[in-house]
Amino acid sequence: MSSHTWTPDALQYELSSFSGVAWRLVEAQHQVSTLKLVDSLEEQEILEDILDTTKPPMPDDCRHLDYLLSTPFRYRPYPHGSRFRRSGVTPGVWYGAEAVQTAVAEMVFYKFLFYAESPETPLPDNAAEYTAFSAAIGSSACLNLTTGVLSQDAVLWTHPTDYAACQSLADCARETGAEIIRYQSVRDPNLGNNVAVLSCRAFTRSEPVDRESWRIHLTRTGAQAVREHPRLGVEYPLRSFSGDPRLARYGQ
Repeated sequence: MSSHTWTPDALQYELSSFSGVAWRLVEAQHQVSTLKLVDSLEEQEILEDILDTTKPPMPDDCRHLDYLLSTPFRYRPYPHGSRFRRSGVTPGVWYGAEAVQTAVAEMVFYKFLFYAESPETPLPDNAAEYTAFSAAIGSSACLNLTTGVLSQDAVLWTHPTDYAACQSLADCARETGAEIIRYQSVRDPNLGNNVAVLSCRAFTRSEPVDRESWRIHLTRTGAQAVREHPRLGVEYPLRSFSGDPRLARYGQ
């Protein structure tokens, strides 16, 4: 079945159950960005509460979630489209990876993309610090693009730059009540799997399950990512991402 013929009625038969954890990386300073503006933790909490009143309202079904889980559902309009979310005033999507190494690979790719599209910006001399966190997710309404009939359109789901087919699929998926889309990472050299969470109802715990500290150092030829505990080092040569034309000439 071609992706152009997927309809909500057809997708209804492809829904299945999924449960597990998904990893995501955020820059470590998200935890202390306001602390330098105040003199105590009590003042920081007051400042955070004031800042929260200036933000868009939280959707009702996301209010119970930690902000690391709920933030993608809060902010509209969405300035630039992503794989399963159109730009504009569109429903939120929380992206995660089934393995922390896949989440790290995704972060490394997008850091390289930033510098490739900002060629006058020098690479940082030091490694940047990140927090990796996992979220527990589960739903009986998951679309799995990695197996079965849907996997026959893998060339569309894994296109490095054209998200049109994925965004159309997500629109139909929401009409069926789908809450999770499972798909192959386009950025991970080891082809790990990602998840796109379409609904806050798919989070089975209101706070992150686990956290890890990572450092990522970028060079013109690749990146080194190191987890502090338990110790783990992963290298990503720049050629690992050569399938994306936006990085084809970076570093040359």
